Amino acid sequence: MTEMAGGFRGITAPLWPIRYKPLPDELLSSWLVRLAHGHGLKVQTFCNLIFGNRHQVWNRDVDRLAPPWLVDTLARYTGTPLNVAYGTTLKVFDGVLFRNPRPSGHLNWVQSLKIYHRVREGYGQQYCPTCLASDEVPYFRKMWRLSLSTVCLRHRCMLQDRCHACGEAVSFFRIDFGTAAEHSVSDTISVARCHGCKTDLGAAPTIAPLVVETDAYDRLIGWNACVQEQANDQPDPAISDELDVLRHLCALMLSKKASVKLRAHLLDAFGLDDPVGPSVQRIPMESLPTGIRHTLLQFGAWLLNDLAVRLSAAVKSGNLRYSHLLRDFDEAPAWYRHSVATAVPHRKMPAQT
Repeated sequence: MTEMAGGFRGITAPLWPIRYKPLPDELLSSWLVRLAHGHGLKVQTFCNLIFGNRHQVWNRDVDRLAPPWLVDTLARYTGTPLNVAYGTTLKVFDGVLFRNPRPSGHLNWVQSLKIYHRVREGYGQQYCPTCLASDEVPYFRKMWRLSLSTVCLRHRCMLQDRCHACGEAVSFFRIDFGTAAEHSVSDTISVARCHGCKTDLGAAPTIAPLVVETDAYDRLIGWNACVQEQANDQPDPAISDELDVLRHLCALMLSKKASVKLRAHLLDAFGLDDPVGPSVQRIPMESLPTGIRHTLLQFGAWLLNDLAVRLSAAVKSGNLRYSHLLRDFDEAPAWYRHSVATAVPHRKMPAQT
């Protein structure tokens, strides 16, 4: 293994000995970890040898940032087309879930990792235990980083965002921490194990999704299928607008304003207990646990299935004020503004700029 590590210094060969290609929907960080372990090296050792000490990989969200020095290098030395390599990054959702993303800070619909040095303090990496258990080679998917994703489209079970045994956030790039050898690992080491307690994440009990209302659940599943299909393709502005409105409605559900009781209104309508604790309110969707998002997203889908009528009912019940429907939503699509005007016809709509 030491010889392998030494062989990467000053590498001039056109291709690496191990040239794994990205698996379907694979996340950049997952691909990078598989390449390191395929060469029999710890992840940090591999990154230091390939990228040098000038470039720090794991103290940032590389799946979101997708720095060219990293992606281009993996593409070049594995013989992977550049479009395929960049297809492993979260940038494929630009124009679908977000527009003109900033390099740091909050990003709509992308679960926050809350990175502190190399530690993930947020539960931003989800997974489907059945996928990991059935994969010939376990790996992590791009869709598992999205706030919109709460259910595995293949197995129709809930995604999970932490180790079922110890509760640690998923940090699969740390799975080789603490191994005996200084630089080497087995090429069969599995990213499907918890880095903390080494429990097999694929053995987590599967959880059936809560179906708040059938049409709302189906719409949520449909959105996820559309987003997955549109990644690396031409975005559909209609879907993007729907998701913008969905996120605005979810923000209203999480509001702590005394005059905004939309979540209470919906919980009462469906006879459900509140999944949101006091400490969770005002936390953006991208930092919420999977189960809470799953309920709120279905509430949003239910509202959108008959938006004007259902907004009107919330306003008439005193659980939502007209002024909140467009506040902090300057780029609201025209159809949403029309629905608001229909829901509250006695109010004059502000001019659209």
